[in-house]
Amino acid sequence: MSVYVIANVTILDQEKYNEYLAAGAGTLAQYGGKMLVASTDSKVIEGKPGPLTAVVEFESMEAAQRWYDSPEYTEARKLRQRPGVSEGWLIIAPQAQM
Repeated sequence: MSVYVIANVTILDQEKYNEYLAAGAGTLAQYGGKMLVASTDSKVIEGKPGPLTAVVEFESMEAAQRWYDSPEYTEARKLRQRPGVSEGWLIIAPQAQM
């Protein structure tokens, strides 16, 4: 069953955030991730989300967690998590079973 890494982010320093993007972009395919959404053009219909929304599909919870904990993404993640670079959240959510 597919799972989705969903991120909502406010970028505070675009130049430093671009360093994160450059370092992190190649890690997705390596761990089976497929970028489905990466947009600052979302229409807010409820709440106060940050302007950037991203959704990445993985084949399983384990695959998503392997990517997140991988040495490659851990190094990229450190760039995003530096103070003053961005604020937001990331979750892993399973596909609905109906």
